Amino acid sequence: MTARRANVFTIPHGVAFVDTLAEGIVARVGEDPLDLAAVTVLLPTRRACRSLREAFLRRSDGRPTLLPRMSPLGDLDADALALAAEELPGMAGTLDLPEAVSGLDRQLRLATLVMGAPDLASTPVQAVRLAADLGRFLDAVATERTGFEKLAGLVPEDFAEHWQVTLKFLAVVTEHWPGILAETGMIDPAARRNTVLEAQAALWAATPPPGPVIAAGSTGSIPATADLLAVIAGLPNGSVVLPGLDLEADDASWDAIRDDETHPQHGMARLVRRLAVERAAVRPWVERPDPRAARTRIVAEAMRPAATTEAWRTLDRPDPAALDGLTRIDTATSEDEALVVALLMRDALETPERTAALVTPDRALARRVAMALRRWNVEVDDSAGRPLTDTAVGTYLRLAAQFAASRAHPLALLALAKHPLSAGGRDPSDFRSMARALERAVLRGPRPPEGFAGLRAALEAADRHRFDHRDQRADLARWLDRLEGLAAPLMELMEREAPLATLVDAHARFAEALAGDGPNPGALRLWRHDDGEEAARFVHELLDAAPVFPPLRGRDYPALIEAMMAARAVRPRYGLHPRLSILGPLEARLQHYDLMILGGLNEGTWPPEPSADPWMSRPMRKAFGLPSPERQIGLSAHDFAQALGAERVVLTRAQRVDGTPTVPSRWLLRLEAVLRALGLEGVIERGGDRWIGYAHAIDEPERVQPVQPPEPRPPVDARPRQLSVTQVETWMRDPYAIYARHILRLEPLDPIAADPGAAERGQFIHAALDAFLRARPGVLGDDALGELLRCGRAAFGPLLETQPDVWAFWWPRFERIAGWFVALERERRQTIRNLATELRGRLELSGPAGPFTLTAKADRIDRAPDGGLILIDYKTGYPPSAREIELGFAPQLPLEAAIAEAGGFTEIPAGTVGELAFWRLSGGDPPGEEKPVKGDTATLATEARAGLEALIRTFDDPRTPYPSRPRPAMAPRYTDYAHLARVQEWSAGDGGGEV
Repeated sequence: MTARRANVFTIPHGVAFVDTLAEGIVARVGEDPLDLAAVTVLLPTRRACRSLREAFLRRSDGRPTLLPRMSPLGDLDADALALAAEELPGMAGTLDLPEAVSGLDRQLRLATLVMGAPDLASTPVQAVRLAADLGRFLDAVATERTGFEKLAGLVPEDFAEHWQVTLKFLAVVTEHWPGILAETGMIDPAARRNTVLEAQAALWAATPPPGPVIAAGSTGSIPATADLLAVIAGLPNGSVVLPGLDLEADDASWDAIRDDETHPQHGMARLVRRLAVERAAVRPWVERPDPRAARTRIVAEAMRPAATTEAWRTLDRPDPAALDGLTRIDTATSEDEALVVALLMRDALETPERTAALVTPDRALARRVAMALRRWNVEVDDSAGRPLTDTAVGTYLRLAAQFAASRAHPLALLALAKHPLSAGGRDPSDFRSMARALERAVLRGPRPPEGFAGLRAALEAADRHRFDHRDQRADLARWLDRLEGLAAPLMELMEREAPLATLVDAHARFAEALAGDGPNPGALRLWRHDDGEEAARFVHELLDAAPVFPPLRGRDYPALIEAMMAARAVRPRYGLHPRLSILGPLEARLQHYDLMILGGLNEGTWPPEPSADPWMSRPMRKAFGLPSPERQIGLSAHDFAQALGAERVVLTRAQRVDGTPTVPSRWLLRLEAVLRALGLEGVIERGGDRWIGYAHAIDEPERVQPVQPPEPRPPVDARPRQLSVTQVETWMRDPYAIYARHILRLEPLDPIAADPGAAERGQFIHAALDAFLRARPGVLGDDALGELLRCGRAAFGPLLETQPDVWAFWWPRFERIAGWFVALERERRQTIRNLATELRGRLELSGPAGPFTLTAKADRIDRAPDGGLILIDYKTGYPPSAREIELGFAPQLPLEAAIAEAGGFTEIPAGTVGELAFWRLSGGDPPGEEKPVKGDTATLATEARAGLEALIRTFDDPRTPYPSRPRPAMAPRYTDYAHLARVQEWSAGDGGGEV
């Protein structure tokens, strides 16, 4: 390589890049506005152009001035180039470029190719996602300027069959894709960008521009950009300004850097070679000492290539002041990290004009910090924006599609109807009130039959007590009619195959119609804010692109639209704080803030794990001419090193993210190793604990009052005077549940559209056994098992057909229970006679406050040969233990025995109870078990009655409270009122224990 002098400069990490760039431009061309206006500056991003404009504004103290022409390198004006090319011999017409294919258009066209590819079965959603990856692959191929002709023979025969199939698919796509582009008169975005960059390079090489041309901040990672930079570096008035080129690395290290793609200077080393200049010939853009040169050297040592890290043994200890302004904070959780970052940014606002930015690739951390800042009413600029799917309008559109596809499933209906944008021609709050009324009346409990017809049937069958007033049933019927009328066109399309454009149009019309609130049409409410405008653009682009996509089934539409919406970002334009920002590493390039917070510094986050390429393995990428995944790590490392040059830098990470332990970023570990070698271990960690303490204290009250268990003491006349035997057990184990249900009259709400659970299974089995015993009171007969199965089918009802889980799991268990039950019943009927099933009984007891009624419903009462009664309770779950019965905490059967001995069961005279038993009906192995209650039955009944009378006397005392779980060891396995009693709060402190 022959070195030549070129106009290549660098700006070190330790100074503000754009301010120094502006200073150097003024030093070269002077303060004359006309001279400044003749300068052309090319920068990597639009954000960098904005930052340079702000730098010139700071230099002029806000006075109006003419600025240089600024343009992003990847977005040069093709029309202006075409006009200039027309005047040059041989270049006329060379820039008559077609328009770039839109993202959605290309994605849908590629998805169509994916679905039509042989040996590749894919759903429309899978095809759309694969098409997005394929689009990125096409852009990478165009960016690296390689050719698809290399695909043939790329995979040797000894490669895995997977890669053979992938290559065959890529060959099909790449054969068809150029023809599709030619037919539509479009071009890939990356190919168009390359053509524009190449044309600009050719134009300037042929005719250098009269004014200065400065390309600043680029590392030349795109080959076409590197070629343009080489042309600019050779222009008489051209200058290339590199960001933070390391001029002090020794030659051995620099040679290693060229081979290490993960090094932050690797891209610069490649670019310097492409510019055909010696590194020693690169000059500072402004002759001024780097105020943070010592810190820059420490960072450079931390980033040293692995092949030369033996140099760490001979490092000279620098002045500890080199680390001034650099802090590391390791928090316990990602939530703590977000709060620490938010506090740091909020603290920066206390100093006038101070700016701060969080730089992180971790989108979850960025969202958490933005939410934490809202506690101080600070809205921060998050450069990555939010996915359209997560915005209010995006969520509304997703819910509308899911509602139609689910045929008005209760959960989908409520999610859509309660969304703030839903109005249905009414006031939105009134619309939501109607949705809540429908929820209480119809949607809580078993799921209604499908569709609006099922909702109407359930509405007609609902009990009167579920409605707030007598006209509410009719109001809800009209509300459902209105909603059905709005949704009918889209729901009809969801039942069949339809063109994508038709589905999108019907979807948008339904969303608009439902959003109308009377005074304001739906379109005005739906598309008016930032997320609405982005959603409108998405819908219009999708309508334009949709005709190329084949018809699809309506039920596939919601997932398809969500997959395409997820790639769109919404960035708010107004109401953001001018001094705070949240940036990704790419957006943070060349930016200057007084405080830079580098967050999420965990391995796998920053640097990110190299993403798996679905199309090519590493050897295939290398043979094809594509960069290795490690190239991206090197670019990320350069962003990290550049940001470390700020005046004040805070490095943060969480030791656990979502409960999973993390590993510090490799860069943190390297920095740690270098500081240890320099004898500066722990220096940058000083001061971090203070911010962690602030984060912990901010939500901690000044004085923590321990939560005590509830002990309500209602007046005696408000206390219940009648309970069932099962409720008596609750009374003993958790008195607060009795207070909540019988005194406060709080009933738990049923789940929405609930599938049958264990309680319903027990009810069905009880009903089937009751019906069978009533139908066969005498001799069972040969068809007893068939009769019991018929009773079971009647008890389970339509659930056997509508609920796959019931048919697959419950019914086989019931069949086993039926076989066991019939066999046992044949044996018992030789000596034992069944008297009654599901029989109600009651017993009057006295208490200080008056009579108390005990009620019961016995599952089964039999007569033993000696004339004694046998009380049986069916349990589809686990029966109580012998100890629980002995201690009186499972008094159900003993209390039923007391009722029977007192003659409290109708149709059965008073008699001696000789046996108590639980029958466990699990349907497993074994399908059923007899579990006789141990102990003397008469004694158990007497003690249970005496215990209940003592309990009545205790709670007839107004001083007796209704505590929650007074004996934790005997607390019920489940209660509906634990949250109301705040059990989780007081049981974790000193307030728990026995009462």
